[in-house]
Amino acid sequence: MSPSTPPPDSRLARRLGTRDAVAVGLGAMIGTGVFVAWQPAAEAAGAWLLTGLAIAAFVAFCNATSTAQLAAVHPQAGGAYHFGRLRLGEVWGALAGYAFVLGKSASCATAALAAGAYLWPSQDLAVALAAVVAVTAVNLAGVTKTARVGAVLVGVVVVVLAVVVVTGLGGAGVASGWSSGVSSGGLLGVLGSAAVLFYAFAGYARITTLGEEVREPASIPRAVVVTLAAVLVLYAVVGLTVLLVLGASGTAAAADPLRAVAAAAGAGWLEPVVVAAAAVAALGALLSLQAGVGRTAFAMASSGDLPRALAAVHARRRVPHRAELASAVVTVLFVLVGDLATTLAASAFAVLVYYAVANAAAWRLAAAERRWPRWLSAIGLVSCVLLALSLPWRTVAIGAAVLAVVMLLWRLLRRRSAPA
Repeated sequence: MSPSTPPPDSRLARRLGTRDAVAVGLGAMIGTGVFVAWQPAAEAAGAWLLTGLAIAAFVAFCNATSTAQLAAVHPQAGGAYHFGRLRLGEVWGALAGYAFVLGKSASCATAALAAGAYLWPSQDLAVALAAVVAVTAVNLAGVTKTARVGAVLVGVVVVVLAVVVVTGLGGAGVASGWSSGVSSGGLLGVLGSAAVLFYAFAGYARITTLGEEVREPASIPRAVVVTLAAVLVLYAVVGLTVLLVLGASGTAAAADPLRAVAAAAGAGWLEPVVVAAAAVAALGALLSLQAGVGRTAFAMASSGDLPRALAAVHARRRVPHRAELASAVVTVLFVLVGDLATTLAASAFAVLVYYAVANAAAWRLAAAERRWPRWLSAIGLVSCVLLALSLPWRTVAIGAAVLAVVMLLWRLLRRRSAPA
């Protein structure tokens, strides 16, 4: 079978190459987190912020290897929802699917609200809603359009980040006492910073949710690893710059750390550029996130865990258009009823539940199906649980309660629809 011929199990068009898949992953991972995550991370861990980043990076690597090798073996839309159903059973698959749809819909709302807050603070809600409409139109135009627009947005953001790093270190230098400052919360504080930073760049699974649209499924693991490595290097460089220029105390006190770096360097001209880049990053993340939610909703509808009408595929563009539109509607609802703090907290817990299921599913892979050691999946599973529990107790309680209610409703509906 030639690479250009879609495999028979593909319900969508396999149009993405490895570079396209990497572009989608970068768009999901280089979002507003790289602009704002440093403040809460420094507040939790103080000068140990980079240790939190290292822990988050290791957890991300474990999760990435699990999802990547599962996607190579099962190259279908849905990500951990699909993997969980096949490897662990319907219940775990449904849990992963609902956690992803709810959590990432909240993430979509977070990205849209962030774009509004940066672009036009006094009209942030209207801008957020317009952003959802715009990215939905791009996603409905076809998966290659999503990848290309995402690549352009990511390119703009990376250039601005590079300018901030060079300008900050060259103009402001190293802050005195940069390695000391706010008191950390000990191990729990470091884990809390790791949870924040992990959420900030946890978007590599977006590649696996597009499993039915990658031309060569065997390239998915490579795309995931390349994406993760590139983003971790970027975060490490930016995080070190912020810590060196502002110090631990200054970072913890800065609501907009990269803008503060520009100000410390005396580069007033760079401050509005940073604001604009943060808005562009939010739009790029929204574009990629919503595409992933649509594909997971499509997979769930195909299996009967969401209304089957959402499993429709557009005849010409070969995209799950109804699922994409439905995900946009859910995002709009989150935008209307939530705020940045609420949507961010809701998403963080759900994302960790999703990855926990993915790691558990990867544990069940046979030796011949593996590309990485089995113990990585075990560490990924345990780490996801620890990071989830390190979040504020209210977030954990509300997140667990919401998922419990959703799963109870799912069980009741499955029983009613089961043949007598």
